[in-house]
Amino acid sequence: MLLMKLDNLVEGIVIKRPSKLIKTPYVADILNIDTNEEVLAHSPSLGCCGLADKTARILMGLSKSKTTKKNENKLKCSHTIYLAIQSNEKTQNEVIVGIHPKLAEQLVENALTNNCLQKLLHIKSYKRETCVYIQDFVDSRFDFSGVDENGVPFLMEVKNVPLADYEDIPSKERNKMDFSDREFNSKVAYFPDGYRKKTTDVVSPRALKHITELTYIKTTSNTRCIMCYVIQRNDVNRFQVSIIDQQYREAVKNAIEKGVEIITMVVEWNRNGEAYFVTDNLPITSFD
Repeated sequence: MLLMKLDNLVEGIVIKRPSKLIKTPYVADILNIDTNEEVLAHSPSLGCCGLADKTARILMGLSKSKTTKKNENKLKCSHTIYLAIQSNEKTQNEVIVGIHPKLAEQLVENALTNNCLQKLLHIKSYKRETCVYIQDFVDSRFDFSGVDENGVPFLMEVKNVPLADYEDIPSKERNKMDFSDREFNSKVAYFPDGYRKKTTDVVSPRALKHITELTYIKTTSNTRCIMCYVIQRNDVNRFQVSIIDQQYREAVKNAIEKGVEIITMVVEWNRNGEAYFVTDNLPITSFD
């Protein structure tokens, strides 16, 4: 099923991030392949773990920001990066990866309204961005809340999962391994990943906070609590809570044991900017 269509995408190559003109990691200098011109583009999620860093091939669309008298003389992004192009030169295989975090939320909403999610079929109602506050325990805004077909309330948080490789191991170890005998579509999608000062630090304090709070809400109420991982690439056959963050990994394991539901939703993008629903039940690797 078609879930989303991004119109008028153009291919580009990241020249520099941060831009040489605007010194923020959220702006990149991009070579527009169609026009051979250099443009400024909004780069989501701090380069998205290398998928929008220097030399990366991306697909971008025109930015929707409006010009006002206050900023008309200032430099601004003409484009926004939405997708990354990953390819294997030896096998000539290619996969388009959704890297803009907001895409994940819209994809989930479209899956909800089209009855694609087996855990949330025929829901009675839903709304976006619900704030929940329970003194000393919960203080967050969750992506979705609503009432399921049986009249039971639910909360759902969405996490974008753009990264995948043949094994979820530290990059230094991965670079020493040979995966030439592996099928291109046999990668493991993993979350979280990103920069941290120390290997013992939590990769994403916000993600840890969300899963911990969902666990608390689940154990103290009749609310269904759901974590939805949106894997915006189709070269995967399993999902794993990344081994590089043991604290988050233990928190997810505990959440599942306490009744928090997990959705692993896979979406297939193509160069035309079309996103198709693949599955909402990608196998999850064991926590052992």
